Amino acid sequence: MTIDALRPFASGLIEPIARSFADRGISPDAISFASLVFALLAGICYYYSMNESLMVVAAVVFVALNSFFDALDGAMARYLRITSKRGDFLDHVIDRYSDVFIICGIFFAGYIHWQLGVVAIVGVLLTSYLGTQAQALDIGRFYGGIMGRADRLVLIMLASVVHYAYPHSFFGYPVLGWTIVIIAVGSHITALQRIAHIWKQL
Repeated sequence: MTIDALRPFASGLIEPIARSFADRGISPDAISFASLVFALLAGICYYYSMNESLMVVAAVVFVALNSFFDALDGAMARYLRITSKRGDFLDHVIDRYSDVFIICGIFFAGYIHWQLGVVAIVGVLLTSYLGTQAQALDIGRFYGGIMGRADRLVLIMLASVVHYAYPHSFFGYPVLGWTIVIIAVGSHITALQRIAHIWKQL
């Protein structure tokens, strides 16, 4: 994943906030559920943004909060030394629901034909499944490939900002529509890369 290169920088920003939240008695699970709420709000905003451009701005804020809180819960758990399989499982479940809320909110709004949206969400879910399936097969968790979750969310946020400035279509779709196309292609390529890696390891 290309965004992984920025992980050390992001950790330096997140860890002090994680310690502050944890010291106030806030649980990592509460932060995880908050990230899910932000994803739901983002999806709702995208759904209604075709007729109200400010909804795109609100959606970007909620996607950013989802991303931030998704990183924050893990940092808090590590700081409190309460990392567990249950917490890891919950985090992955919430991430998948979040992906569905955000991406489906975009293509249900009509930025792109729903058939292409389905191709995108299938690719996203399959890619995420393969990352954890490697771990289930005792190969070790594998999140390689050209497009992971962080890449998708950054792409969606950037595309939303561009769409707010230029909401017009080109070659049939607006920027957010083409973003779903890119996610569809990138996710399925990533899935194939992960399949090849897992198969080779087996």
